[in-house]
Amino acid sequence: MFTGIIERTLSVVAVADGPHFRRLTLAVPWTDIRHGESIAINGCCLTVAQISAGELGFDVIAETLGKTNLGSLEAGDRVNAERSLRVGDRIDGHFVQGHVDGVARLIKVSTDADEWRLTIEAPPNLSRYLIPKGSVAIDGVSLTLAAIDQDQFQVALIPTTLELTTLKSKQPGWLFNLEADVFSKTIVSYLERMKAKDTDLRTLNS
Repeated sequence: MFTGIIERTLSVVAVADGPHFRRLTLAVPWTDIRHGESIAINGCCLTVAQISAGELGFDVIAETLGKTNLGSLEAGDRVNAERSLRVGDRIDGHFVQGHVDGVARLIKVSTDADEWRLTIEAPPNLSRYLIPKGSVAIDGVSLTLAAIDQDQFQVALIPTTLELTTLKSKQPGWLFNLEADVFSKTIVSYLERMKAKDTDLRTLNS
């Protein structure tokens, strides 16, 4: 479990394809990482598979590569990183599972003297989880939805977010890892099941 508050950005040292997974190696400053620990990389919960001096290795399977932007990473890229939430920590963002729902395309970057806004297009199957002023995780960053127009939504970025994450460097066309709010997904999925069940009962009784 994570909060969407990015601790730091990390540099990709190497990307190597194996027969069943892709090995992603990152340069890290931490010295207290344990083998098997969970770390969110661009919002995707990954397990530490290898530890060496100043580097961590993660094995990314095909399922993850198919639903995230991790497959497009190259050596030299920077990623957002957050270590897992500990009991007793402050939750400054929102509950983020690290289970990416899909990718969402960056449509437009708008900047002026007052704010920096991103316009992003979500896949139709995920847009139903987006609610006005609700929460969303974009490449692991906890953000508040500033506006919604069908499948497109906007997020407004404060200077601190621009400084501490990779979001400022992204150009239109970039595919963000999108995780919708877990509470929104739970409520919407429950209501959809109840509606389907009610429809079935009405059909049986007609």
